[in-house]
Amino acid sequence: MRFSVVSSLFICLQKWKQLSRLQRSLILFLLALLLIFGLLSYPSITEQWGGLSDKEDWLELNDREVNAVPPGVKPVLGPAAGKAPVPVAGPHVGPAVGPDAVEEPRGPNVPILPKPPTKKKTFPNKRGPPSLQKDGNVSDTVGGEKQQQEVAQDEGGEDEAKEKKIVSWRGAMIEADQATEPPPSANEKEAAVPPANPGDSVPLEVSAGKVDRLEAVRDAFRHAWKGYKDHAWGHDELKPISKSFGEWFGLGLTLIDSLDTMWIMGLKEEFEEAKNWVEKELSFNKNVDVNLFETTIRVLGGLLSSYHLTGDQLFLEKAKDLGSRLMPAFKTPSKIPFSDVNIGKGTAHPPRWTSDSTLAEVTSIQLEFRELSRLTQDPQYQDVVNEVMKLVHKLPGKQDGLVPMFINTNSGQFTHKGVFTLGARADSYYEYLLKQWLQGGKTEDDLLEDYLQAVEGVKKHLVRQTGPSRLTFVGELSHNRFNPKMDHLVCFLPGTLALGAHNNLPGDHMDLAVQLMETCHQMYTQMETGLSPEIAHFSLQASDGRDVVVK
Repeated sequence: MRFSVVSSLFICLQKWKQLSRLQRSLILFLLALLLIFGLLSYPSITEQWGGLSDKEDWLELNDREVNAVPPGVKPVLGPAAGKAPVPVAGPHVGPAVGPDAVEEPRGPNVPILPKPPTKKKTFPNKRGPPSLQKDGNVSDTVGGEKQQQEVAQDEGGEDEAKEKKIVSWRGAMIEADQATEPPPSANEKEAAVPPANPGDSVPLEVSAGKVDRLEAVRDAFRHAWKGYKDHAWGHDELKPISKSFGEWFGLGLTLIDSLDTMWIMGLKEEFEEAKNWVEKELSFNKNVDVNLFETTIRVLGGLLSSYHLTGDQLFLEKAKDLGSRLMPAFKTPSKIPFSDVNIGKGTAHPPRWTSDSTLAEVTSIQLEFRELSRLTQDPQYQDVVNEVMKLVHKLPGKQDGLVPMFINTNSGQFTHKGVFTLGARADSYYEYLLKQWLQGGKTEDDLLEDYLQAVEGVKKHLVRQTGPSRLTFVGELSHNRFNPKMDHLVCFLPGTLALGAHNNLPGDHMDLAVQLMETCHQMYTQMETGLSPEIAHFSLQASDGRDVVVK
């Protein structure tokens, strides 16, 4: 037997030597492929032979633990399944409590409003690292589990939903009785106690139990503020990846823009540190070009807000100093301000590439300048910004209240006419129309007229719905051609419309606000990362798979 095996091997070796080099290479290649396939298929074969894999065992064990009913708790069957188990009275358990006696923590008492019709669909979420592969993009933060429960309840209890009262806004009036939140029980109060040391609770880990939402927001701010303090203190912005800083104007933009936020959050220690920097380090006597709009809304606005909240004259004096240094921007032939001003030299100029200013920039500085005049009793600040609004009010080139994106500082006329958007370069013009009207005690009729006409223009020319889920969005118009594109910036509009509705403006403004806010929410939830794109494109055809498209 051994001789026959040896002779067979000898014959095979002779045959092998007779083969050409190409033939031998092909045979070796095929053998290597067979070996690779065999190795790859080995785990799946062993799984079939050995039953469940370790991962499946773990998942099955988890399911059993999750579904297990603890001792002393009565299992819930039928329609109530999925709600919290009901404790049963016993020697170590309190009195039996009905399911209605325990409530989940709720947010503020918000009226129920009609939702836009949406298809109940899930969106694939399998790209990116494993930590981002969540089911249906349900939020990992507070309320994620509640969202899943609400979806299940929506699918199973449509009849019950029909019985709910639908609240319609007509100005600030609500046409249905608002239910009053019951006071929290003793158990709920105990569960809402914040951590003993909130500063140590970053990064956030949200449990399935009740969470102090205010403290979670404070912790998120503390986390961001710590990065700024450690790596960019006194500079304009933090670069978190490189742990360095960037300078825009060298005015401590992040610090000043955060002052009012810290005060409102009750972070007094952080506020005092920042205030000390403002007092000792912040100086506007420097040879630097700053953008009029950005400096006004961030630095001037931040200082004025801090003065209002604290009453500290330090902030008002700094605001007055800055305001006077921004005034040279208004020295133009048309009284439309230049975009840039040197706060040390007292000179101003347009961008290097054009003599135009952005419409949103020149019409979104009025709140701050008008307030500075009111506080200092110096009318010069209010006069220059009011003149801008008067000019824009009577300019030709609008379309049903919609305005172009650029205005020339020499002629005072709109340029690049025929292009209308509520995104970048035009957005805050519409926001400040309403807010100036409110700031002035609702007496400036031109501002209200322009605002109401603009909202009607938006509804007429820019509002559309997506094909798949009928989401309402605001697109753009370019020479009468509609573009289903919306900047994330447009998500200011729901809040602005709601603010108007609260001040007795037409009730359908609130209806539109609710629909647009749902779309802004979907711009996040339909993304694999849970983050909205800066620019969203929308599908108009029902056959398209997704509402939101990123290019």
